[in-house]
Amino acid sequence: MDSISSSLTSGSFGFAFGLTLLAGLATGLGAAVAFFAARANQRVLALSLAFSAGVMLYVSFVEILPKATVALSTHYGPASGGWFANLGFFGGILAMALIDWLVPSADNPHELRGDEELRQLKAGRLPLALGADGNRRLRRMGLFTAAAIAIHNFPEGMATFLAAIDDPRTGVAIAIAVALHNIPEGISVSVPVFYATGRRGKAFLLSLSSGLAEPIGGAAAGLALDWFLPLQAAGFVFAGVAGIMVYVSIDELLPTAHQYGHSHEVLGGIAAGMALMAVSLLLLR
Repeated sequence: MDSISSSLTSGSFGFAFGLTLLAGLATGLGAAVAFFAARANQRVLALSLAFSAGVMLYVSFVEILPKATVALSTHYGPASGGWFANLGFFGGILAMALIDWLVPSADNPHELRGDEELRQLKAGRLPLALGADGNRRLRRMGLFTAAAIAIHNFPEGMATFLAAIDDPRTGVAIAIAVALHNIPEGISVSVPVFYATGRRGKAFLLSLSSGLAEPIGGAAAGLALDWFLPLQAAGFVFAGVAGIMVYVSIDELLPTAHQYGHSHEVLGGIAAGMALMAVSLLLLR
């Protein structure tokens, strides 16, 4: 973790921020899928989510949490360091659970949209039976979904940024995983807003803006570590990042992947993500 302090003042800051920004902008790609794809290949998207979960789970337990333990053990000793690392890990899980509790969403922002919805979007048609009340309800749902996603994306942006600062190859893998899981989020925001307003541009911009919480979270984490948090705080932060990614994988990615993909294929996607992460870590050490 000693590399973090110097990385924050070098070109690594720009690299990590760029990765986090690209991951956040993937919500706009989700909106584009909703507007321009003839069909949403839910099977492919489900496998992508499973792959992302595999990457996040593997890197959390094999790379990030052990590094946090070593960093904290350096400052507090092996026994206390292990306790503090686990405290940070479960603290990250608790923080994400608290966000879910404080920001409930009636419509799951990670749920993939059906082909019929996307066909109507492509044809530029609004559902005939909605009426004014239905339109208001859909617009409100889209706004609340965008707000919920933005709040969830803030700690995910911290995770992506800090992983990239500590190890660029790990940061790239996590950024790709986060970007893949941001695609259905973009669909979830854009579909109800477009149905309610009939305006593709408004739906796209709202979807895109919800993803900008990712780079904001990354910048906030970098500034906090650079300006006022002590160096040993990086160990706690990284342990929390591991907890955040485990929570996102188990609570958000895997349930949706199982809903839209076959169980054995989802397991294959998880294994593929883990294998790719393992090979990259072994080859690039």
